[in-house]
Amino acid sequence: MSKMSELAAELTELKRCGEILIGISETLTQMFSSDVTEEKQEPTKEQEVKQEKALSITDVRKVLAEKSRNGHTAKVKELLIKYGADKLSEIDPSKYAALVAEAEVL
Repeated sequence: MSKMSELAAELTELKRCGEILIGISETLTQMFSSDVTEEKQEPTKEQEVKQEKALSITDVRKVLAEKSRNGHTAKVKELLIKYGADKLSEIDPSKYAALVAEAEVL
């Protein structure tokens, strides 16, 4: 991997971490405010789902690579085929969350 690719991947990961920290701070603020009701907690669950859906190809590649290193290469290939592709770059980004969820079960 070239230095620029590595830097781009690291910047993407840093951005994702920042978004997660913002989500955590918003959740903590809501939890400790005196106005917390169940209605206000619902949007935070929706925000978590949106954050999960906003996976990048780099995030998915990391999960799949780790599963492959752990001896699940054949199952990873089966998952890619299940999602209609021979390689990760051919998979629709809207399917990344579901793919990662299935891969984490391996």
